[in-house]
Formats: sequence, structure tokens, C-alpha cells
Amino acid sequence: MLPHWIFWVVFNGFVLAMLALDLGVFRRERRAPTLREAIGWTVLWIALAAIFAVLVYAFGNDMVGGTSRSNPQLTLEFLTGYVIEQSLSVDNLFLFLLIFRYFDVPDALQHTVLFWGVVGALIMRGVFIVAGVALLNHFHWVSYIFGAILVYSGIRLFRQHGAKVPPEPNVVLRAFRKLFRVSDAYQGDRFFVRQGGLTYATPLMLVLLVVETTDLIFAVDSIPAVLAVTRVPFVAYTSNAFAILGLRSLFFVLSGMIERFHLLHYGLALILVLIGAKMLVSNYVEVRTEIALLLIAVILLASICWSLIVPKPADG
Repeated sequence: MLPHWIFWVVFNGFVLAMLALDLGVFRRERRAPTLREAIGWTVLWIALAAIFAVLVYAFGNDMVGGTSRSNPQLTLEFLTGYVIEQSLSVDNLFLFLLIFRYFDVPDALQHTVLFWGVVGALIMRGVFIVAGVALLNHFHWVSYIFGAILVYSGIRLFRQHGAKVPPEPNVVLRAFRKLFRVSDAYQGDRFFVRQGGLTYATPLMLVLLVVETTDLIFAVDSIPAVLAVTRVPFVAYTSNAFAILGLRSLFFVLSGMIERFHLLHYGLALILVLIGAKMLVSNYVEVRTEIALLLIAVILLASICWSLIVPKPADG
């Protein structure tokens, strides 16, 4: 049996290889992907996640170094975590769309921002997951805090009427403007340029900062949600990674029709509340993972169908 850390190395090697393939081969033309290309990449990432689920089913305990859970249970936890992260990521796409519109980012440059945003998100999620699992394992009462955060986030999202992105009040953005000069125009896909012997940040760097800080806030909801399903770091991380890696292509698939899903946030709000409640009552009532996965899938599908059936109000 291979040491379980080998699987961490192999998986992250796979992630780096896919990112390098994307950056070095498929993005040479510096253009926005066509709808057909975006759909192809989205299907590919879903297929890769499904293949990985099969591998977890076959080698799950070898991958994680052995647990009290069976391989089928680990597979269910991976799939549930993946579906949760993927569904919450769809809501995050609304914010990305607003950010790109606010900064008037050319279509050809949006992929560059999303690419480096994904790299940053993977690093942050890895750190948050390891820290979150350590806290939950050493201090059980932290689970009540995580559960309360999810319930509060769900209620807040339910009361939300349309996503709002106020980039200028962003504390990180204000601090960055004080430290660096910012050029007036985009300079291709470059984040920094030299002009007159001075270094300037381009507007593209500002966009990346807003995307990363937005994702940091988003992780406050998504990481506790995944940890409510599994406390196995490798399972939590890989389920997050597959969802995040597929986020870029999914953005270009949905960008033309994303605003049609105007009722999706109600379904996501309910999902957050249910997962938070599951965490809060975990000491008294055991909710089976397969039941949680089924409920999440039904709620997500119902909210999407509801959005397509009920037209968005003209002033919405």
C-alpha cells in the first residue's frame, strides 16, 4: 500500500499539469473560448470528477491513509462535497459577471483573470480545509460555530435581492491603490507594466484583487458547508478542487444566460440552512450523506427549473 501523502502529490501534480496545459497550450491565442469549447471543457471536468469518484470508490482508504469510513461512504462524501461546491460556485458566477462589467474587462482577458483566480482559490481552500478539519477534530464546539455561520449565511442569501459588488469600498483595493500606481488602460493580459521608468499596475490587477477577495468571502460559506459533509481533508480538498477547476469554463457557458437563474439564490439559501442545521444537530440526529446529497440535488434542480419557468421581473 502506498503512503497516503503520495496521493496528495499525484493529485496536485495533476492539477498543475491541467493548469499548465490550459495556460501554455489552449490560451496561446489570447481570446475568449467559444461556447462549444467552454461546453467541452465543462463536460470534461465533470467527467474527470466522475472518474475520480470511481477511484475513491476503489482506493478511498488508501488515498486518505485509512479511516473508519468505507470506500462507498468516502465516495458519497466526495460527490456531496463536489455538488455543494459546484452549486455555490454557480451563485458566485453572478458576482464575477458584475465585476467584469464594472471594470469593463474585455472578453479576451476574462479567462486570464479566472485562471489566476482559480490558482489563488485552490491555495486558499487547501489552507482553510486543513485548518478547519484541525479545529473540528480538536474542538468539537467549533462545529456549532460553523453550523451557525451556514444558517446565518442562508438566511442572509434568502433575503438578498440581486448580487451587489461595491469594488471601490474594497479595503484591499484601497490599500493597493495607495501602494501602487495604476495605469489608465488595460495592457493586454499583463498585470504590471513599466512606463517612463516607473512600475504601474494595470486595471487587470485590480480586477484580480476583487475576484480573489470576493472568493475569500465566499469561502467562509463554502468551506464550512463541505466540512459539514466530510472531515477527511483529502476528500474535502479534491471535491473543492474539481468544482473550482471547472468554474472558468462554466462561467463562459453560463455568462450569456446566467441572469435567467434569478431564483437560484433561494435554493442555495435553503441548502446552506439545511447543511448548517445538519451540523448543529449532528450530536443528536444523524443525517445520512446519501439523503443530504439527494436533498441538495432536488433543491438545486427545482430552483433552476423555477427560474426558467417564472420570468424575471422587468425591474429585477
